[in-house]
Amino acid sequence: MRLKRIAALAAVLLLALPGAVRAQLPTPEVAQAWRNNPWVGKIKERGVLKVGFDTFVPWAMKNKKGAYVGFEIEVALALADDLGVAAEFVPTAWDGIIPALLTSKFDVIIGGMGITEERRQRVAFTDPYEFSGIGIAASRISAPGLSSLSDFNKKNIVVAVKGGTTAAIAAKELLPEATIEAFDTEGQTMQELLSGRAQAILAGAPFPADLAARNPDRIYVPISGTLTQEPIGMALNPRDTEALPALNAWIGSRQAGGWLSDRWSYWFETLDWEPEVR
Repeated sequence: MRLKRIAALAAVLLLALPGAVRAQLPTPEVAQAWRNNPWVGKIKERGVLKVGFDTFVPWAMKNKKGAYVGFEIEVALALADDLGVAAEFVPTAWDGIIPALLTSKFDVIIGGMGITEERRQRVAFTDPYEFSGIGIAASRISAPGLSSLSDFNKKNIVVAVKGGTTAAIAAKELLPEATIEAFDTEGQTMQELLSGRAQAILAGAPFPADLAARNPDRIYVPISGTLTQEPIGMALNPRDTEALPALNAWIGSRQAGGWLSDRWSYWFETLDWEPEVR
């Protein structure tokens, strides 16, 4: 009974999110893919979907009340709601999130994880459910007027990144001559840039552009748009590959119904959510 109450509460919380679209029951195609699926059966029997993630704005972050909100939080809540179970969120440092998955600390990573060949060697990925990219922001204090990657690709340029992310990989590939400094959180990279200790940061969009918009006197965007284009997928322990057809069917259904694009637009193309967080 207690698990049923938790699942019901998760559904209520989903409906309470700003601009949220009401979760739909699984389509016949999804129900068919879930029928007799061992992974789905395990989750349903337990009554809880354990989700690993780390905080990235606006993927997942705490609101003023201390609750997690964001695009990935909505995705996880909708999946759990459709499964008829509660969502248990397990915040995990990004550089340790794959090892935590492999030691069964949670069932799935739903956390803005880009699908890369290096990661494919360690985890099983679903189909992409969205596409993101890496953006750049620069310091008006210590690097004014720069406007190209070649301007930043110099040894005297310090580029701050969050360690273990595709931004860190992109920084090494795109700016091999620059001095790359990795930090545990995006907040730390932001402080490095605001202080002028770093000349630039690379991070997942829209973080760099949002940072510049909020601090126009100290930060600017030297190159508009994104420097990369990367598919985002849910990551699973390789021993749970039977979950892939079940989750891919769900992703396809949510894409076809427009729910994923609607929530992406809310979190990445508007700032309607910002008063709840800041």
